[in-house]
Amino acid sequence: MEPIWLKWAKELQTIAQSGLTYCRNEFDIERYKQLQLIVAEIIAHQADEDLQKVTKLLMDEKGYSTPKVDVRGAVFIDNKVLLVKEISDGGWTLPGGWADQNETPREAVEREVFEESGYKVEAYKLAAVMDRTVQGHSPYYPFHVYKIFFLCRITGGASKNSIETTGADFFPIDKLPPLSTARTKESQINILHKIFKNPDEQTYFE
Repeated sequence: MEPIWLKWAKELQTIAQSGLTYCRNEFDIERYKQLQLIVAEIIAHQADEDLQKVTKLLMDEKGYSTPKVDVRGAVFIDNKVLLVKEISDGGWTLPGGWADQNETPREAVEREVFEESGYKVEAYKLAAVMDRTVQGHSPYYPFHVYKIFFLCRITGGASKNSIETTGADFFPIDKLPPLSTARTKESQINILHKIFKNPDEQTYFE
């Protein structure tokens, strides 16, 4: 569950960022900058993070504040699911990551699956759109995140490591390895597998 202080900090950051985007009064601009510095202090103190790092993170965000987009690809074969092992925490996850500028959601997830697993895939169904906070993932400072899951089929390639992963393999749905729960939860894999098994199942969204 997201701590209430983080919810408040994100709301204040949204006000400050939007204010800096649209405001033209020099005195109000300085007030929004000051508000942003206060938000950075709150996050750095509560999350035990470096203040300069948090401040830069907030100030680098420009324009109207919107959620970030995380894309994940689900490949199922014979009741097994493709997972990759994260270097950062040693857990396994559905391959994926941040969507980049100037690419469609389909392009983003196909690129991410290939980069992290070595498999070329075709994304053929939008399976789920989930809110990272609602799903109970650990807090991601200081942003709000939407997670978009696609069902994919393999078209080529082979398992390989990447700069972020140290393995790609298929695991039985009922015998999953330790997961990188900051990225993928067992409940999400189960929802996606249900949709995979039932082609007429509607897209899951929150």
